[in-house]
Amino acid sequence: MDPEFYLAEIRGEFRNLKKYVDRALAQVSDDDFFATLDPESNSIAVIIKHMAGNMRSRWTDFLTSDGEKPDRHRDGEFIIDKSDSRASIMRHWEDGWRILFAAIDPLTAADIGRTITIRGQEHTIPRALHRQLVHYSMHIGQIALLAKHYAGDQWQTLSIPRGKSEEFTRSLRST
Repeated sequence: MDPEFYLAEIRGEFRNLKKYVDRALAQVSDDDFFATLDPESNSIAVIIKHMAGNMRSRWTDFLTSDGEKPDRHRDGEFIIDKSDSRASIMRHWEDGWRILFAAIDPLTAADIGRTITIRGQEHTIPRALHRQLVHYSMHIGQIALLAKHYAGDQWQTLSIPRGKSEEFTRSLRST
């Protein structure tokens, strides 16, 4: 596979994930943003806080330093404290995505063969990109499920509405 094509595809997948989760988050009230289903569950706020911390750690100095930064306190990402507002968590979230795109947008075909480290373990660039894409996809699925649960019958689907698959496929074929 052409490395430039691969990089364009992976960038597109990260951008699609961001659009998808933003559409889910737009349907969540502030109360539901912090709500948990049970004592062992994570709220949307916690998932966002964790992902933002992960993004900052993994993508800052992506090519030159270990992806697990010494100042990251992962366990703290799973705690909501008094200083955590939706606005502050969302600022970290947006900053995490900014750092991610600042790291992957300049990658070139020459970078594909490079290795980086995450927690002291070497990863090829494609392996590191896929590792994070899968990790974020899992958490974005959790966010979407919770957002849909809280929105109830007010939920606006993020994909093809139920009962509309054939109509959607026909519309794609006619364009």
